[in-house]
Amino acid sequence: MAAHVINEARRCLQCKKPLCQLKGCPVQTNIPEMIRLFLDGKSAEAGKMLFENNPLSVVCSLVCDHENQCEGNCIQGRKGAAIQIPSIENYISDAYLDKLTLEREPDKGQKVAIIGSGPAGITIAVKLAAKGYGITVFERKDQIGGMMRYAIPSFRLPKSILNRYQKKLRELGIHIRPNTSIGGALHLDDLLNDGYDAVFIGTGTWRPKRPHVRGESLGNVHYAIDYLQNPAAYDLGDTVAVIGAGNSAMDVARTVVRMGSRFVTVYARRNRIAASQRELDYAHADGIDIQPGMAIKEFTDDGPIFIPNIYDEEGNLVRQEEPVLCPADSSIIAVSQGPKDKIVKTTTGIDVTDYGLIAVDDDGRTTREGVFASGDVVAGAKNVVLAVKFSKQVAKAMERYLQEKARTRS
Repeated sequence: MAAHVINEARRCLQCKKPLCQLKGCPVQTNIPEMIRLFLDGKSAEAGKMLFENNPLSVVCSLVCDHENQCEGNCIQGRKGAAIQIPSIENYISDAYLDKLTLEREPDKGQKVAIIGSGPAGITIAVKLAAKGYGITVFERKDQIGGMMRYAIPSFRLPKSILNRYQKKLRELGIHIRPNTSIGGALHLDDLLNDGYDAVFIGTGTWRPKRPHVRGESLGNVHYAIDYLQNPAAYDLGDTVAVIGAGNSAMDVARTVVRMGSRFVTVYARRNRIAASQRELDYAHADGIDIQPGMAIKEFTDDGPIFIPNIYDEEGNLVRQEEPVLCPADSSIIAVSQGPKDKIVKTTTGIDVTDYGLIAVDDDGRTTREGVFASGDVVAGAKNVVLAVKFSKQVAKAMERYLQEKARTRS
C-alpha cells in the first residue's frame, strides 16, 4: 500500500493551476501541497493541513465521488490514468488522526448546543470548540456519526474511524449526550432557556421518501435508510429487489449480497443511472443485476410490479409497456430521504421550505435568532464533503454571532 501511494504521489505534475483542487474539490483541498509535503517526508504537516481544511478528511478520502471531483479533474487522466488522489489523502489523514492533538483557545464563557453528530455537526463542534466555546452535542442514536455511521456500509466506511473521531471530540472537551432526541423529552426552547448562547441543527435526512404506490406496507417491503441502520435484523430471503438508481441503492444492494441473499437486482426508473460509475462497477463485481427503465407500479407478496419504460437515445420517454411482475422474496425502496420534523414541530420561529428542509440564509442562519443549521437538513440528501463545505462557513458565522452577543452583554 505504501509503495503504491508513493508511486501515485510521484506522478503528480504539481500543476500551476491544479484543477483537482480548484475545480474538483468542494472544500478546495490543496492537493499539490499535500503531495509535496508527503514526498518531502512531512506527512504530519500534510495531515495537519488536511484536517484544518477539512476535519473529515479521512472520511472524505473514502466516500467522496472522487471520479467526478479530484480524480475526475486530474490532468493525468486526460491521456491516461488519473492520479489516485483519495488513496494518498487516506494514507496521510488516517495516520494523522491518531497523532492529532486538538488545542483549545481560552474558554470564552459561552455555550453552544449542537443537535446531530453527522458531518455537519462534527465540523461545527470541532471548529467552535477549538475557539474556546463550550460544546454539547445531542445525538439521538447511541453513537456519533449520523448518516456516516448508520447509512454508509462498513465496507465503504469502517465504523472504527468514527469511534476514533468520538475519542478526539472528547479530548477537545466536547460533551456528548447520546440517545437524546431534541423534540422528544427536551425541546429546542429548553436549550435556549438553559443558557446556550447559540444552537446548531444538523439532524440530516432520516425520513424515507416514498414512491407512494400500493403495497408499501407489506411485510416483505422495507426502506433503505431503515435497512442500512441494522442489516442483521432483516431476513430478506434469496431474491431481493432494490428500487432506486443512486449510490444509496448500490450500498443497499451490495450490503444485501454480503448478508447472504443470492439474487439481487436494482431497478431504476430511467435509463440513466444516478450512481457513480465506480459504485456501478463494484455492484457489477458483486454480481448485482441492474435493470434500467423500470418504474415501480405496485408491491405484492410475490414481488414488485413494474411498468417498463422505453426511452430514445436522448432520454425521452417513447412508450410504456404492460406491467410485469418481477418475483422477489423482499423489496427495498432506495429513492432518497427527507428530513424529520420533530424539532420544527416542537418550537416556534423556524421556517421550512416546501420540501420540509430548514430555511437558512447564506451563513446558515435560520429564521429564529441564535439558531443555525446546515448539512442535509438544509440541502437535502447530499454527501459528506458538501456538508463540510457549508458547515465551515456556518461555523464562522456562528463565531461572529457569539462575539457580537458577548460584546452586547459587556
